[in-house]
Amino acid sequence: MRALITWGGWDGHEPEQVAAIFHAMLEGVGMDVTVTDSLECFNDAKGLRDYDLIVPVWTMAQATREQVANVSEAVAHGTGLAGCHGGMCDAFRDQTLWQFMTGANWVAHPGGDGVDYRVNITDPDHELVAGIADFDVSSEQYYLHVDPANHVLATTRFPTVDWYHSPNGPVDMPVAWTRAWGQGRVYYNALGHHADVIADGPAYEMLRRGLLWAAAGKAVADPAALTPLQSAGNHY
Repeated sequence: MRALITWGGWDGHEPEQVAAIFHAMLEGVGMDVTVTDSLECFNDAKGLRDYDLIVPVWTMAQATREQVANVSEAVAHGTGLAGCHGGMCDAFRDQTLWQFMTGANWVAHPGGDGVDYRVNITDPDHELVAGIADFDVSSEQYYLHVDPANHVLATTRFPTVDWYHSPNGPVDMPVAWTRAWGQGRVYYNALGHHADVIADGPAYEMLRRGLLWAAAGKAVADPAALTPLQSAGNHY
C-alpha cells in the first residue's frame, strides 16, 4: 500500500512533528510512505489516484481550486483521506469543496489551549473505537461546523469554557467521524493541537485505526460506479 503525507501551514500546530508521527505509524504496518512539505503533489491529478491514502497536515494554508479538485477526484475514485485537527479541517478556509469532502470546518476553540475536557465514545461497537473508553484531554477543544451526514464516533460536550456561545446551552460536538466521498473513505479526528496530544494513548490508537481504515477502502472501491456527473468534478 502507498501513502502520501503532505505537511506545512501554520507552525503552531507542529506540522512536521505530526507528519513524523503519521509517517512512523504507517511505515510500522509496512506502507510505502511519501512525505513532502509542499502542496505541489496536489498538482498531479493522475499521481494522486495511485495512492491508497492521502494525509494532509496543513493548517491555515492556501490551495488552489484545481489542487483541491484533484484531491477530491482521487478520493472519489477510491483513495482514502485521513487526518486530524486543523491540519485537515482548518486547512484551506476559502475552498468549500475541501470542507464538503472532509465533513467540517473549524470555527472556534473557546478557552484556547490547555482546556480540560472529555472525549466520549459514541459508537463503541465500531471497529475504529471498539475497546477504547471515554478519556480526558487537556488541549484545544474544537468547535466545528459539521456535516450532518458524518458517521460520528466520538463527541465532546460544550460549553466547557463560558463564552458567547454559552447561552445556547449544552451541545455534543463531534470529535471523530467517518464519511464517504464517492468511492473513497474519509476519516477525521479533531485532536492534535500539538504533536504530544496524539503521540500515544487513545488518541494515537484512534488515529492509527482511522488512517488504516481509510487506506483499506482503495482495495474495495469501484470507480466505475461513479456517475458521469459525479466524476466530472465541475459541480462545486
